[in-house]
Amino acid sequence: MSSVPLHYVDVRAFCYVTEDEQRVEDALGQLLPAEYELDRAESEGHYGDPILVLSARVESEAGMQAVLDGLGALPDDERDRLGAELDERVDEDCSFFVSLDKQAAAGGEVRLGEGISLRAKVEAYPAKRESAIDALESTGVL
Repeated sequence: MSSVPLHYVDVRAFCYVTEDEQRVEDALGQLLPAEYELDRAESEGHYGDPILVLSARVESEAGMQAVLDGLGALPDDERDRLGAELDERVDEDCSFFVSLDKQAAAGGEVRLGEGISLRAKVEAYPAKRESAIDALESTGVL
């Protein structure tokens, strides 16, 4: 197992027609290393409004460490909350899920909330939920 117990991290946010695309990119930049380019996919809302889906998959160890460092920037109470909720945030496929506040991230602050979805595939041997939780706890971030 590498020093970062993850296979990859997917980060995604929707940019609605009422939002500034650059601000949403900046919000994702709070978690992603500078060298990552965002994938763009156009979609459509229920009433036909355009939605831009911005996403990135981070697979390098340095990149995944940057994402973990971003989570480490959460306020202490929220980081404690994440640690306490690991049982609910890790599924049977060893995926770890977190939602972050897009507005706060656009302002340069990492907080739990809604708007940015983070899914990390945890490297755990054996590949069981309990092993994945142990691996996440060993990072010292949560």
